[in-house]
Amino acid sequence: MLQNPSPKSAYRWNQENYSINRRRFDIWRFILLLLLKLWLNGKKWSYKGGYEEAKLFQRRKVQAAWIRESLLELGPTFIKVGQLFSTRADLFPAEYVEELAKLQDQVPAFTYEQVVAIVEADLGKPMNKLFRHFDPVPIAAASLGQVHKAQLHSGEEVVVKVQRPGLKKLFTIDLAILKKIAHYFQNHPKWGKGRDWLGIYEECCRILWLETDYLNEGRNADTFRRNFRTQNWVKVPKVYWRYTSPRVLTLEYVPGIKISHYEALEAAGLDRKLLAKLGAKAYLQQLLNDGFFHADPHPGNLAVSPDGALIFYDFGMMGEIKTNIREKLMQTLFGIAEKNADRVVNSLIDLGALEPTGDMSSVRRSIQFMLDNFMDKPFEEQSIDQISEDLYEIAYDRPFRFPATFTFVMRAFSTLEGVGKGLDPEFNFMEVAQPFAIQLMSNTNGRNGSNIFDELGREAARVGSTALGLPRRIEDTIEKLERGDIKVRVRSSESDRILRRLSALQLGTNYTLLIGTFILSATILYVYGKVQAAIAVLLLAIAPAWAFFRLLRRLDRLDRMF
Repeated sequence: MLQNPSPKSAYRWNQENYSINRRRFDIWRFILLLLLKLWLNGKKWSYKGGYEEAKLFQRRKVQAAWIRESLLELGPTFIKVGQLFSTRADLFPAEYVEELAKLQDQVPAFTYEQVVAIVEADLGKPMNKLFRHFDPVPIAAASLGQVHKAQLHSGEEVVVKVQRPGLKKLFTIDLAILKKIAHYFQNHPKWGKGRDWLGIYEECCRILWLETDYLNEGRNADTFRRNFRTQNWVKVPKVYWRYTSPRVLTLEYVPGIKISHYEALEAAGLDRKLLAKLGAKAYLQQLLNDGFFHADPHPGNLAVSPDGALIFYDFGMMGEIKTNIREKLMQTLFGIAEKNADRVVNSLIDLGALEPTGDMSSVRRSIQFMLDNFMDKPFEEQSIDQISEDLYEIAYDRPFRFPATFTFVMRAFSTLEGVGKGLDPEFNFMEVAQPFAIQLMSNTNGRNGSNIFDELGREAARVGSTALGLPRRIEDTIEKLERGDIKVRVRSSESDRILRRLSALQLGTNYTLLIGTFILSATILYVYGKVQAAIAVLLLAIAPAWAFFRLLRRLDRLDRMF
């Protein structure tokens, strides 16, 4: 469910007298320090003893831990943003993503008096009229809210999730600042290139505001419960709508053993190998059959009942795969099966996961390399973690735009594989997924009344249609050429090299003139007895001399490149 309260003292953002100006100062101080650290990463002179890849890796590891701690200090908005960014290995280096994945909602609880005020204001009745008993000590606390055990007057045991006071006000302030930061990164010549930071900001806003609406979480829980109503091996808490509001969510109390408490599971006589397979099966059903899935299935949100059924908690973050997306994913799947990089690239462009650029050859080669290696081993021997790493390695610093749904799926797959291996060291997620993949490829569930042969038929019809339309397309292309609507851009490596060299030589000439001027001025001053002034001018000459030295080294590297 939620994480246990942290013994750490209260954070500044959790104080009632926390000012907006102080909030702005705290956020901008973190951002400016982060930008300074990122800038220094690219400066080789900032590495003691000279630059090495291993030193950059180690520095990023230290920075990642600092970022995680800083986000925790900054509170709910930044904890959630950090958790969302832990799915975006296409945007950030692996060292940062791995550390952000450890980010947990371990924050102090708020007072019982505040809980009573929120519950009574939202539900419109005194606490003693609503509940026969309400435990004042929360059983769990997180950045967005905390959970209390209670009993209704009807005798039913429930848990009541209460939103943290002042959360929406804090979100409003933080998101306004984050929008300015997103604009800065979007317009940055390096970090903004090929990145839709404003789009990422809008996606984060959408997810964050949805998580603050407990009515939406209640609807998610109901939908999830309906999808598994015929499966007795999955349990989902029932929502008590009479005791639910945008800031209060009351659910059926469904206790269980945390899925990562292996000793307790064995003591209860439960089969760990079976539980590992059931976890994977439950998620595959959500993804491939229902199209509605739990986007955050970490061990804190999964438990096991005494009779061996899986219990799901926390439905604030859910994902949905629409029918048209499923069809486009099918094209990607066929491309992977054929080891056809062109088909995979085209399907990823249709999905919006890949942004077409002028030269896609490097992306196509990377995908082909991955397909060749991916298909070397049998399907059931593949590892989700390894596939994710390969995908993200290709995606990082390339024109990939993994949609939020895709990244949630990959993170959930990796998490479930980790949970499965904890339960059973021999567990393999892909082995469990194989029957589902075969079903998807053949489409035997009859949802759209087609199978792989229908797909082949459609492909044949598409090829025939393309062939019939080819003469017209050729004629259109010729007409565009005649009108001058088509422009051809040719790049010459040799011309590029000469232009770069000429530019560097011109810069070198300027540096030489500067150095000569400083030396001549220092000499004249020395002759007239102005020794201190002469030394000062000579010291000024060091800067252009150092720049001239670096320019010579760059010219040498340029010559060796071609």
